[in-house]
Amino acid sequence: MDPTTGVVCAVDLGSHHATFGLVDLSGRLIAVRNENMDIGDGPQRILTWITAVADELVTEHAEEGQRLRGFGLGLPGPVDSAGLMVSPSRMPGWNGVDVAAMMTRISGLPAAIDNDANLMALGEYDALGDAVQHVVFVKAGSSIGCGVIASGELYHGHHGMAGDISHVTVPGAPPVLCSCGRTGCLDAVAGGAAIVQALRDAGVAVADTGDVLALARDAHPLATQMLREAGTRVGGVLATIMNFFNPQRLVLGGILGEAEAFVAGVRSRIYFECLPMITDTLDISVSVAKDRAGILGAARVVLDELFDARQINRVVR
Repeated sequence: MDPTTGVVCAVDLGSHHATFGLVDLSGRLIAVRNENMDIGDGPQRILTWITAVADELVTEHAEEGQRLRGFGLGLPGPVDSAGLMVSPSRMPGWNGVDVAAMMTRISGLPAAIDNDANLMALGEYDALGDAVQHVVFVKAGSSIGCGVIASGELYHGHHGMAGDISHVTVPGAPPVLCSCGRTGCLDAVAGGAAIVQALRDAGVAVADTGDVLALARDAHPLATQMLREAGTRVGGVLATIMNFFNPQRLVLGGILGEAEAFVAGVRSRIYFECLPMITDTLDISVSVAKDRAGILGAARVVLDELFDARQINRVVR
């Protein structure tokens, strides 16, 4: 593939930030940009803004003749098999939206989307190489998500909801109200936003998950304890998944994956609850793709879309 024929824009959207990647048609990452945003502004405004940022990236970093060919988007909410967003938490105005179709209407270019944790799993898989065929990737940030690679392919399940562990009820957890209306969901008791709120309730001044990690690095006892407790709760949910799926590698990504106390909590619970036949060959590690996993996965899905037979004439024209 001649990489000078075009570029794609890959975007990993969070609740309050977005990571952009400009990728040529050979899959090479050309440029990365981080921007602040608010997903609550709604799809029309956010997707129009993404188009404008993509144009800036092309102007600044693309070679002469490299036109923008498409968009790949990772979204911080459930995406069903039809490509519609389904009851996303903290994303007013996004429910039921066909984001790929809207992105195409706004930009005039092909677009491919998926849940952010799924695309992180895909980006991590590409970074690991073919030696690892069965991967569970956990996105542990302000919220908790999960993506599954089975036999070298991203696994979506029947309705596209495979890997959504956010609303698994954690036994023995405090009855914290979740956005789904139930109490004790994993996201509500172990996500970064939950830890931030718990520290605030205890009188500790923290603005976001990054502040929690900074406190833990300075040996703040309560922040460290809460990170370990969160890791233990996540590990308890993942232990069942490890026993059922028997992956080669469990990857901890997202900002909480950078916290030693959180990772230690996950490891200890899995080794306690899983049989040796599961853990003897299980590699529990932090992400090698790190904060680029999402944009690498988003680039992969839009490039797959472009080189589909239905799009190939548009790409080579």
